Amino acid sequence: MNNIITVSEITGAIKRLLEESFENISVVGEISNFKAHVSGHWYFTLKDANAQINCTMWRGVNNYVFFTPQDGMKVIATGKISVYAPRGSYQLDVRSMKPAGEGELQAAFEKLKRKLADGGLFDDQFKKHIHEYPQKIGIVTAIGGAALRDMLNIAARRYPLAEILIAPAKVQGEGAAAEIAASIKQLNKEKDIDVIIVGRGGGSLEDLWAFNEEVVARAIFDSHIPIISGVGHEVDYTIADFVSDLRAPTPSAAMELATPDKSEIFAFINDFAYNSTIEIENIIRRNFQSISQIINSYGFRTPQYRIKSKIQQMDNLLYRIQNNVNNVIVKNKNSLDLLARSIESNNIDKVLKKGFTLIKQDGKYIKRGKELNISSPLKIKFYDKEVEVKNNG
Repeated sequence: MNNIITVSEITGAIKRLLEESFENISVVGEISNFKAHVSGHWYFTLKDANAQINCTMWRGVNNYVFFTPQDGMKVIATGKISVYAPRGSYQLDVRSMKPAGEGELQAAFEKLKRKLADGGLFDDQFKKHIHEYPQKIGIVTAIGGAALRDMLNIAARRYPLAEILIAPAKVQGEGAAAEIAASIKQLNKEKDIDVIIVGRGGGSLEDLWAFNEEVVARAIFDSHIPIISGVGHEVDYTIADFVSDLRAPTPSAAMELATPDKSEIFAFINDFAYNSTIEIENIIRRNFQSISQIINSYGFRTPQYRIKSKIQQMDNLLYRIQNNVNNVIVKNKNSLDLLARSIESNNIDKVLKKGFTLIKQDGKYIKRGKELNISSPLKIKFYDKEVEVKNNG
Protein backbone atom coordinates (compact mmCIF):
# COMPACT_ATOMS: atom_id res chain seq x y z
CA MET A 1 0.00 0.00 0.00
CA ASN A 2 3.02 2.28 0.33
CA ASN A 3 3.10 2.62 -3.55
CA ILE A 4 -0.48 3.87 -3.78
CA ILE A 5 -0.71 7.57 -4.87
CA THR A 6 -3.55 9.88 -5.72
CA VAL A 7 -4.61 11.00 -9.18
CA SER A 8 -3.42 14.51 -8.43
CA GLU A 9 -0.01 13.19 -7.38
CA ILE A 10 0.53 11.12 -10.50
CA THR A 11 -0.77 13.94 -12.70
CA GLY A 12 1.54 16.42 -10.98
CA ALA A 13 4.51 14.08 -11.44
CA ILE A 14 3.71 13.66 -15.12
CA LYS A 15 3.24 17.45 -15.46
CA ARG A 16 6.67 18.15 -13.96
CA LEU A 17 8.33 15.48 -16.04
CA LEU A 18 6.82 16.64 -19.33
CA GLU A 19 7.17 20.38 -18.76
CA GLU A 20 10.82 20.01 -17.64
CA SER A 21 11.69 17.61 -20.44
CA PHE A 22 9.92 19.51 -23.26
CA GLU A 23 10.41 23.13 -22.20
CA ASN A 24 11.39 24.43 -25.65
CA ILE A 25 10.53 22.29 -28.66
CA SER A 26 9.52 22.90 -32.27
CA VAL A 27 6.83 20.71 -33.77
CA VAL A 28 5.94 20.49 -37.45
CA GLY A 29 2.43 19.51 -38.41
CA GLU A 30 -0.76 20.36 -40.22
CA ILE A 31 -3.25 22.71 -38.59
CA SER A 32 -6.70 21.28 -37.90
CA ASN A 33 -9.80 22.58 -36.11
CA PHE A 34 -8.35 26.09 -35.86
CA LYS A 35 -10.48 28.42 -33.71
CA ALA A 36 -9.83 32.06 -32.85
CA HIS A 37 -11.73 32.48 -29.58
CA VAL A 38 -13.55 35.71 -28.77
CA SER A 39 -11.11 36.14 -25.91
CA GLY A 40 -8.29 36.45 -28.44
CA HIS A 41 -6.72 33.04 -27.70
CA TRP A 42 -6.14 30.50 -30.45
CA TYR A 43 -7.02 26.82 -30.12
CA PHE A 44 -6.06 24.24 -32.74
CA THR A 45 -4.61 20.80 -33.37
CA LEU A 46 -1.33 19.85 -35.02
CA LYS A 47 -1.39 16.49 -36.73
CA ASP A 48 0.47 14.27 -39.11
CA ALA A 49 -0.43 10.93 -40.63
CA ASN A 50 -0.21 9.00 -37.36
CA ALA A 51 -0.82 11.35 -34.43
CA GLN A 52 -2.09 14.71 -33.25
CA ILE A 53 -1.52 17.12 -30.40
CA ASN A 54 -3.71 19.90 -29.01
CA CYS A 55 -2.25 23.40 -29.11
CA THR A 56 -2.98 26.75 -27.49
CA MET A 57 -1.58 30.15 -28.33
CA TRP A 58 -2.48 32.91 -25.95
CA ARG A 59 -3.61 36.43 -26.81
CA GLY A 60 -0.69 38.80 -27.00
CA VAL A 61 1.66 36.04 -28.08
CA ASN A 62 -0.31 35.33 -31.26
CA ASN A 63 -0.12 39.00 -32.22
CA TYR A 64 3.41 38.28 -33.42
CA VAL A 65 2.26 35.79 -36.07
CA PHE A 66 2.37 37.60 -39.43
CA PHE A 67 -0.22 35.36 -41.12
CA THR A 68 -3.68 34.05 -40.28
CA PRO A 69 -3.49 30.29 -39.67
CA GLN A 70 -5.86 28.16 -41.72
CA ASP A 71 -6.90 24.52 -41.53
CA GLY A 72 -4.66 22.39 -43.71
CA MET A 73 -1.67 24.75 -43.48
CA LYS A 74 1.59 23.06 -42.52
CA VAL A 75 3.42 25.05 -39.85
CA ILE A 76 6.27 24.85 -37.39
CA ALA A 77 5.05 25.64 -33.86
CA THR A 78 7.59 26.37 -31.14
CA GLY A 79 6.71 26.27 -27.45
CA LYS A 80 6.57 23.96 -24.45
CA ILE A 81 4.51 20.98 -23.37
CA SER A 82 2.04 21.74 -20.62
CA VAL A 83 -0.41 19.51 -18.78
CA TYR A 84 -3.97 20.56 -18.03
CA ALA A 85 -4.44 18.76 -14.72
CA PRO A 86 -8.28 18.91 -14.44
CA ARG A 87 -8.57 16.86 -17.63
CA GLY A 88 -5.34 14.96 -17.38
CA SER A 89 -4.43 16.06 -20.92
CA TYR A 90 -1.28 17.49 -22.33
CA GLN A 91 -0.97 20.20 -24.97
CA LEU A 92 1.58 22.33 -26.74
CA ASP A 93 1.74 25.88 -25.38
CA VAL A 94 2.80 27.64 -28.58
CA ARG A 95 5.06 30.69 -28.31
CA SER A 96 5.80 31.27 -32.00
CA MET A 97 4.64 29.86 -35.29
CA LYS A 98 5.68 30.10 -38.92
CA PRO A 99 4.79 28.31 -42.14
CA ALA A 100 6.74 25.10 -42.71
CA GLY A 101 7.88 26.56 -46.03
CA GLU A 102 7.08 29.15 -48.70
CA GLY A 103 4.95 26.55 -50.39
CA GLU A 104 2.56 26.67 -47.47
CA LEU A 105 2.15 30.42 -47.84
CA GLN A 106 1.59 30.03 -51.56
CA ALA A 107 -1.03 27.36 -50.91
CA ALA A 108 -2.77 29.65 -48.39
CA PHE A 109 -2.58 32.45 -50.95
CA GLU A 110 -4.27 30.33 -53.64
CA LYS A 111 -6.90 29.08 -51.21
CA LEU A 112 -7.88 32.61 -50.08
CA LYS A 113 -7.75 33.83 -53.66
CA ARG A 114 -10.26 31.17 -54.73
CA LYS A 115 -12.49 31.94 -51.76
CA LEU A 116 -12.60 35.68 -52.43
CA ALA A 117 -12.99 35.19 -56.18
CA ASP A 118 -15.96 32.94 -55.57
CA GLY A 119 -17.35 35.65 -53.28
CA GLY A 120 -17.21 38.21 -56.10
CA LEU A 121 -14.55 40.46 -54.53
CA PHE A 122 -12.53 40.51 -57.76
CA ASP A 123 -15.43 41.22 -60.13
CA ASP A 124 -15.05 44.18 -62.49
CA GLN A 125 -18.60 45.34 -61.76
CA PHE A 126 -17.45 46.45 -58.31
CA LYS A 127 -14.39 48.37 -59.51
CA LYS A 128 -14.73 52.10 -58.85
CA HIS A 129 -13.66 54.88 -61.21
CA ILE A 130 -10.38 56.60 -60.41
CA HIS A 131 -10.63 60.41 -60.40
CA GLU A 132 -8.53 61.96 -63.15
CA TYR A 133 -7.77 65.14 -61.20
CA PRO A 134 -7.81 64.25 -57.46
CA GLN A 135 -7.83 67.08 -54.96
CA LYS A 136 -6.95 64.87 -51.99
CA ILE A 137 -5.04 61.56 -51.95
CA GLY A 138 -4.89 59.17 -49.00
CA ILE A 139 -1.87 56.90 -48.52
CA VAL A 140 -1.69 53.75 -46.38
CA THR A 141 1.92 52.70 -45.85
CA ALA A 142 4.75 52.74 -43.33
CA ILE A 143 6.06 56.09 -42.12
CA GLY A 144 9.70 56.63 -42.97
CA GLY A 145 9.83 54.01 -45.69
CA ALA A 146 11.37 54.52 -49.09
CA ALA A 147 8.02 53.81 -50.71
CA LEU A 148 6.41 56.80 -48.97
CA ARG A 149 9.28 59.12 -49.87
CA ASP A 150 9.09 58.08 -53.51
CA MET A 151 5.32 58.60 -53.64
CA LEU A 152 5.55 62.05 -52.04
CA ASN A 153 8.33 63.10 -54.43
CA ILE A 154 6.34 61.94 -57.46
CA ALA A 155 3.19 63.71 -56.26
CA ALA A 156 5.12 66.97 -55.73
CA ARG A 157 6.71 66.70 -59.18
CA ARG A 158 3.66 65.62 -61.16
CA TYR A 159 0.69 67.28 -59.45
CA PRO A 160 1.55 69.58 -56.53
CA LEU A 161 -2.07 70.77 -56.31
CA ALA A 162 -3.10 67.51 -54.63
CA GLU A 163 -3.28 67.38 -50.85
CA ILE A 164 -1.75 64.24 -49.31
CA LEU A 165 -3.19 62.58 -46.19
CA ILE A 166 -1.13 59.73 -44.72
CA ALA A 167 -2.66 56.98 -42.58
CA PRO A 168 0.41 55.15 -41.22
CA ALA A 169 0.41 51.39 -40.80
CA LYS A 170 2.84 48.55 -40.39
CA VAL A 171 3.29 46.80 -43.71
CA GLN A 172 5.20 43.72 -42.53
CA GLY A 173 5.19 41.32 -39.64
CA GLU A 174 2.81 40.70 -36.79
CA GLY A 175 -0.29 42.88 -36.65
CA ALA A 176 0.45 44.52 -40.01
CA ALA A 177 -2.72 43.31 -41.70
CA ALA A 178 -4.93 44.64 -38.92
CA GLU A 179 -3.21 48.05 -39.03
CA ILE A 180 -3.55 48.29 -42.82
CA ALA A 181 -7.25 47.46 -42.63
CA ALA A 182 -7.76 49.98 -39.79
CA SER A 183 -6.01 52.75 -41.74
CA ILE A 184 -8.17 52.10 -44.81
CA LYS A 185 -11.30 52.35 -42.66
CA GLN A 186 -10.01 55.53 -41.01
CA LEU A 187 -9.47 57.23 -44.38
CA ASN A 188 -12.99 56.23 -45.41
CA LYS A 189 -14.30 58.40 -42.58
CA GLU A 190 -12.97 61.47 -44.41
CA LYS A 191 -15.43 63.23 -46.71
CA ASP A 192 -13.13 64.68 -49.35
CA ILE A 193 -10.58 62.00 -50.27
CA ASP A 194 -10.71 61.16 -53.97
CA VAL A 195 -8.42 58.12 -54.06
CA ILE A 196 -6.42 55.92 -51.65
CA ILE A 197 -3.05 54.31 -52.39
CA VAL A 198 -2.21 51.17 -50.39
CA GLY A 199 1.32 49.94 -50.81
CA ARG A 200 4.86 49.16 -49.78
CA GLY A 201 8.18 48.32 -51.38
CA GLY A 202 9.37 44.93 -52.54
CA GLY A 203 10.18 41.89 -50.44
CA SER A 204 9.70 38.17 -50.07
CA LEU A 205 6.34 36.44 -50.01
CA GLU A 206 6.54 36.47 -46.23
CA ASP A 207 7.36 40.21 -46.19
CA LEU A 208 4.35 40.99 -48.36
CA TRP A 209 2.00 38.61 -46.59
CA ALA A 210 0.02 41.31 -44.76
CA PHE A 211 -1.47 42.25 -48.15
CA ASN A 212 -2.62 38.63 -48.60
CA GLU A 213 -4.79 38.65 -45.49
CA GLU A 214 -8.57 38.49 -45.77
CA VAL A 215 -9.02 41.38 -43.34
CA VAL A 216 -7.14 43.67 -45.75
CA ALA A 217 -9.06 42.34 -48.75
CA ARG A 218 -12.39 43.00 -47.02
CA ALA A 219 -11.34 46.52 -46.02
CA ILE A 220 -10.39 47.34 -49.64
CA PHE A 221 -13.61 45.86 -51.01
CA ASP A 222 -15.76 47.73 -48.47
CA SER A 223 -14.06 51.07 -49.14
CA HIS A 224 -16.34 53.63 -50.79
CA ILE A 225 -13.21 55.51 -51.91
CA PRO A 226 -11.40 54.09 -54.97
CA ILE A 227 -8.19 52.25 -54.02
CA ILE A 228 -4.99 51.77 -56.03
CA SER A 229 -2.69 49.00 -54.80
CA GLY A 230 1.05 49.32 -55.25
CA VAL A 231 2.67 46.43 -53.41
CA GLY A 232 6.19 45.17 -54.02
CA HIS A 233 7.75 45.01 -57.46
CA GLU A 234 6.19 44.44 -60.86
CA VAL A 235 6.40 40.64 -60.57
CA ASP A 236 4.72 40.59 -57.13
CA TYR A 237 0.99 39.94 -56.94
CA THR A 238 -1.01 40.03 -53.71
CA ILE A 239 -4.65 39.51 -52.80
CA ALA A 240 -4.87 43.30 -52.35
CA ASP A 241 -3.99 43.72 -56.04
CA PHE A 242 -6.94 41.60 -57.15
CA VAL A 243 -9.47 43.33 -54.87
CA SER A 244 -8.35 46.94 -55.43
CA ASP A 245 -9.93 49.11 -58.10
CA LEU A 246 -6.61 49.52 -59.92
CA ARG A 247 -3.34 47.62 -59.57
CA ALA A 248 0.04 49.32 -59.98
CA PRO A 249 3.33 47.38 -60.24
CA THR A 250 5.07 49.56 -57.62
CA PRO A 251 4.16 52.29 -55.10
CA SER A 252 5.75 54.89 -57.36
CA ALA A 253 3.68 53.68 -60.29
CA ALA A 254 0.58 53.86 -58.09
CA MET A 255 1.16 57.57 -57.46
CA GLU A 256 1.74 58.11 -61.17
CA LEU A 257 -1.58 56.42 -61.92
CA ALA A 258 -3.32 58.53 -59.26
CA THR A 259 -2.02 61.91 -60.47
CA PRO A 260 -1.96 63.70 -63.81
CA ASP A 261 1.34 65.14 -65.02
CA LYS A 262 1.38 68.93 -64.72
CA SER A 263 3.65 69.21 -67.79
CA GLU A 264 1.03 67.36 -69.83
CA ILE A 265 -1.67 69.63 -68.43
CA PHE A 266 0.31 72.75 -69.38
CA ALA A 267 0.99 71.30 -72.83
CA PHE A 268 -2.69 70.52 -73.26
CA ILE A 269 -3.66 74.05 -72.19
CA ASN A 270 -1.16 75.60 -74.61
CA ASP A 271 -2.28 73.34 -77.46
CA PHE A 272 -5.90 74.00 -76.64
CA ALA A 273 -5.38 77.76 -76.56
CA TYR A 274 -3.50 77.70 -79.88
CA ASN A 275 -5.84 75.28 -81.63
CA SER A 276 -8.98 76.89 -80.23
CA THR A 277 -7.83 80.32 -81.46
CA ILE A 278 -7.27 78.96 -84.94
CA GLU A 279 -10.54 77.07 -84.86
CA ILE A 280 -12.46 80.14 -83.69
CA GLU A 281 -10.92 82.21 -86.50
CA ASN A 282 -11.86 79.50 -89.00
CA ILE A 283 -15.41 79.39 -87.65
CA ILE A 284 -15.70 83.18 -87.92
CA ARG A 285 -14.30 83.12 -91.44
CA ARG A 286 -16.64 80.35 -92.56
CA ASN A 287 -19.65 82.01 -91.00
CA PHE A 288 -18.66 85.38 -92.48
CA GLN A 289 -18.50 83.84 -95.92
CA SER A 290 -21.82 82.08 -95.41
CA ILE A 291 -23.48 85.29 -94.22
CA SER A 292 -22.01 87.25 -97.12
CA GLN A 293 -23.35 84.71 -99.58
CA ILE A 294 -26.76 84.86 -97.95
CA ILE A 295 -26.83 88.65 -97.93
CA ASN A 296 -25.80 88.83 -101.56
CA SER A 297 -28.13 86.07 -102.67
CA TYR A 298 -31.20 86.89 -104.76
CA GLY A 299 -33.53 85.45 -102.17
CA PHE A 300 -32.09 87.68 -99.46
CA ARG A 301 -32.15 90.78 -101.74
CA THR A 302 -35.82 90.26 -102.75
CA PRO A 303 -37.20 91.42 -99.39
CA GLN A 304 -35.01 94.52 -99.62
CA TYR A 305 -36.33 95.25 -103.09
CA ARG A 306 -39.89 94.76 -101.92
CA ILE A 307 -39.31 97.05 -98.96
CA LYS A 308 -37.78 99.72 -101.19
CA SER A 309 -40.68 99.37 -103.63
CA LYS A 310 -43.19 99.78 -100.83
CA ILE A 311 -41.25 102.79 -99.54
CA GLN A 312 -41.43 104.34 -102.99
CA GLN A 313 -45.19 103.65 -103.18
CA MET A 314 -45.57 105.23 -99.76
CA ASP A 315 -43.62 108.29 -100.90
CA ASN A 316 -45.91 108.60 -103.94
CA LEU A 317 -48.99 108.30 -101.77
CA LEU A 318 -47.62 110.90 -99.36
CA TYR A 319 -46.87 113.21 -102.28
CA ARG A 320 -50.39 112.79 -103.64
CA ILE A 321 -51.89 113.31 -100.22
CA GLN A 322 -49.80 116.42 -99.74
CA ASN A 323 -50.83 117.79 -103.13
CA ASN A 324 -54.48 117.07 -102.44
CA VAL A 325 -54.25 118.74 -99.08
CA ASN A 326 -52.53 121.76 -100.60
CA ASN A 327 -55.19 121.97 -103.30
CA VAL A 328 -57.94 121.83 -100.73
CA ILE A 329 -56.21 124.49 -98.67
CA VAL A 330 -55.79 126.78 -101.70
CA LYS A 331 -59.36 126.24 -102.76
CA ASN A 332 -60.70 126.98 -99.31
CA LYS A 333 -58.44 130.00 -99.02
CA ASN A 334 -59.82 131.36 -102.27
CA SER A 335 -63.35 130.78 -101.05
CA LEU A 336 -62.53 132.51 -97.78
CA ASP A 337 -61.03 135.46 -99.66
CA LEU A 338 -64.14 135.70 -101.80
CA LEU A 339 -66.37 135.59 -98.76
CA ALA A 340 -64.20 138.14 -97.04
CA ARG A 341 -64.48 140.49 -99.99
CA SER A 342 -68.21 139.90 -100.12
CA ILE A 343 -68.49 140.62 -96.41
CA GLU A 344 -66.33 143.66 -96.80
CA SER A 345 -68.42 144.96 -99.69
CA ASN A 346 -71.53 144.60 -97.56
CA ASN A 347 -70.01 146.38 -94.61
CA ILE A 348 -72.84 148.66 -93.22
CA ASP A 349 -70.44 151.44 -92.33
CA LYS A 350 -69.29 151.72 -95.89
CA VAL A 351 -72.91 151.79 -97.09
CA LEU A 352 -73.79 154.54 -94.57
CA LYS A 353 -70.73 156.47 -95.55
CA LYS A 354 -72.06 156.61 -99.07
CA GLY A 355 -75.11 158.57 -97.76
CA PHE A 356 -77.51 155.77 -97.03
CA THR A 357 -79.38 155.60 -93.72
CA LEU A 358 -81.02 152.98 -91.54
CA ILE A 359 -84.49 153.45 -90.03
CA LYS A 360 -85.24 151.65 -86.84
CA GLN A 361 -88.69 151.58 -85.28
CA ASP A 362 -89.95 149.56 -82.37
CA GLY A 363 -86.58 147.92 -81.97
CA LYS A 364 -86.24 146.62 -85.51
CA TYR A 365 -84.98 147.93 -88.83
CA ILE A 366 -87.57 148.97 -91.41
CA LYS A 367 -86.85 147.30 -94.70
CA ARG A 368 -90.02 148.23 -96.61
CA GLY A 369 -92.17 151.36 -96.75
CA LYS A 370 -95.29 149.52 -95.78
CA GLU A 371 -93.59 148.50 -92.57
CA LEU A 372 -93.26 152.11 -91.47
CA ASN A 373 -95.77 153.49 -88.96
CA ILE A 374 -95.90 157.20 -89.45
CA SER A 375 -97.57 157.86 -86.15
CA SER A 376 -94.81 156.14 -84.10
CA PRO A 377 -91.37 157.60 -83.22
CA LEU A 378 -88.37 156.18 -85.07
CA LYS A 379 -84.60 156.40 -85.23
CA ILE A 380 -82.57 157.28 -88.26
CA LYS A 381 -79.00 156.14 -88.30
CA PHE A 382 -76.53 158.12 -90.37
CA TYR A 383 -72.86 157.32 -90.82
CA ASP A 384 -71.75 159.86 -88.31
CA LYS A 385 -74.66 159.76 -85.85
CA GLU A 386 -78.10 158.44 -84.99
CA VAL A 387 -81.19 160.85 -84.91
CA GLU A 388 -84.46 160.10 -83.10
CA VAL A 389 -87.62 161.52 -84.78
CA LYS A 390 -90.85 161.92 -82.81
CA ASN A 391 -93.91 162.02 -85.02
CA ASN A 392 -96.89 164.03 -83.58
CA GLY A 393 -99.33 162.84 -86.03
